[in-house]
Amino acid sequence: MIVRNSLRKWIVRNPQMYDGLRADLISARSGMTLDQYLWRSAKITVMAGFFFALMGYLIFSLFGLQIPSGKIGIYNVFNLQLPVFFNAIYPSEYILAILFIVALLIGAYIGYSLMLRLPAIEKKNRSIKINLTLHNAVAYMYAMRRGGAQLMPIFRSLSDRASIYGEVALEFRQIVRDADFFGYDVLTAIRHLSDTTPSAKLKIFLEDLLSVIESGGDMTEFLSMRVRVYQEEAKLEQKQFLNVLSLVAESYVTLFVAGPLFLIIIMVVMGMMGGGAVLQLSVLTYAIIPIGSFMFILLLDLISIKAEKYERYTKVKWLHTFSEVTIVKKEDEKQQYAQIKKYDQLRDLIYYLKHPFENFVNNVNHTLYVTVPLALIYIGVVFLNVPQYRSQELFISVIDDHIIIGLLMVLVPYAIFFAIWSHKVMGIQSLMPDFLERMAGINQVGLTIAQAIAIMVNTNLGLLSYEVRKIKRDMEWGANFTEALVRFEERVSTPSIARTVTLITKASEMSGQISVVLSIAAGDAKMTEVLKKERLIEMFIYTAIVYLSFFVFLFVVGVMATQFLPVLANITTTGIPQVGAMSGIGSIPIQTINRILYHACLIQALFSGIIAGQMGEVALEAGIKHSCILILITLVIFNFVIVI
Repeated sequence: MIVRNSLRKWIVRNPQMYDGLRADLISARSGMTLDQYLWRSAKITVMAGFFFALMGYLIFSLFGLQIPSGKIGIYNVFNLQLPVFFNAIYPSEYILAILFIVALLIGAYIGYSLMLRLPAIEKKNRSIKINLTLHNAVAYMYAMRRGGAQLMPIFRSLSDRASIYGEVALEFRQIVRDADFFGYDVLTAIRHLSDTTPSAKLKIFLEDLLSVIESGGDMTEFLSMRVRVYQEEAKLEQKQFLNVLSLVAESYVTLFVAGPLFLIIIMVVMGMMGGGAVLQLSVLTYAIIPIGSFMFILLLDLISIKAEKYERYTKVKWLHTFSEVTIVKKEDEKQQYAQIKKYDQLRDLIYYLKHPFENFVNNVNHTLYVTVPLALIYIGVVFLNVPQYRSQELFISVIDDHIIIGLLMVLVPYAIFFAIWSHKVMGIQSLMPDFLERMAGINQVGLTIAQAIAIMVNTNLGLLSYEVRKIKRDMEWGANFTEALVRFEERVSTPSIARTVTLITKASEMSGQISVVLSIAAGDAKMTEVLKKERLIEMFIYTAIVYLSFFVFLFVVGVMATQFLPVLANITTTGIPQVGAMSGIGSIPIQTINRILYHACLIQALFSGIIAGQMGEVALEAGIKHSCILILITLVIFNFVIVI
């Protein structure tokens, strides 16, 4: 407590030192005061320092300090004498203490520096997320404004839909908080948000909105114009992103395909001359390639312009229409309600059993409940039936293929059902612009949205026709238009559909004539589809490059396994000197190196496929199918073409 009070006094004495950090904490919406965050940073700094010191101590203790013989460092031509304690009986203890202190200071510095920069990093991430959905939020505000809503109810309604609009809705929630709890007027609350928001684009929008309000301008026209401007800016943002992504893709091919291949060749050749090829190849295959690829996946995820996840929350209303009617509760009704609940659960279970593929398509993760136990059972049966080979290499070469088969048992169904779901959803999303444009045209002639849906049933909209018929059926069975659209959104479950449905339902609640709003939504959906197609075309070449680079990797490793290593295995050591560059030829474990090369191809296939899907379709799940293809090719080649 004394340390924390001293820290608080230090902040009070030096307020300007942490102005930037305080602003970053506010923009990141961390929910912490400056002294709370600095106190947490101090604790993490101490933990990081001791962690680095412990790691340095363990590394020194395990590997020791290997001092080579011969010339070390610079010649002491001035005959300078070292301090006496370096000439003590146990100099390693002094070196260990110095190493411990240096590692402690380095760890503390890294931990403290990272903690000071974390709010700025979170601020930048929030800025990207806000810019991503700002045009959707402005379109929502425009829909409500055309219906006659005032500014504060617009902000309140938008902030209530943070599960759909994400970070931009959380920003507008600050305006609602300032007005409801701090007594700010609307203009002051908007100005305060403009000063604290991490997004420069949102800041400009709020400043222009303040100018329109203070000058008495047409807010509806202003919002309409901004929707179109932000839609055009999204095209430029994607072009910039594709340029960055192309550079990243080329870096991946250089660093994690060509680089490991070059190192593998060098290590095998060095192993021929007596080097530790097995250990070096093992570190490269089982540590460097997976860790490097994983870090690359995180980098792609950080820079990618991707859709935010969303959740739809439903409200349960307790109706008191007949509040004067006496409600009599009976004890025996609890058993009846329990029976009804069990019946509903049994009915759902029977439906899932009758339609398992539909369940797997709607929720791809459910395939893991079936495939993972089957894969574990398969691997367990293999271990129980495999003979007890004396050679460890032979045992591993028998087992690893079956482990890969078990992995494919998990990944292949997942990839298939995700591809089916993706094809279905992408097909529906591609038809949404045409659907919205037709709805807008029908609404312009004076028909309501419900009447427009009834007319749209008879039109040919491909995959969307089935969903439109479901919407009409729900309305015929008593649901209103909003409820029917929400059920449609739940069946499709994509952020873009959710925002479109929210926009239409809110506009229909405000007014029956929403043709302009529908046209804006149609333009937004059309722009999204155009950007998606442009991205697929641009990134197809890099997906093909990932495939080609992997095939080159596989070809070179195959040549080494079939042409180079067998020659080494057949070389006789008679006449070769026991010392020198060629002294280690007879001791090269050819079978072990072949196994490591095989595993390197499998690991490369897994991560190359995931990265190909992430670059091409902005989804790790989309890369599973590429991984399955590459792993299957590797499995077939190394078992039926290359016999090692």
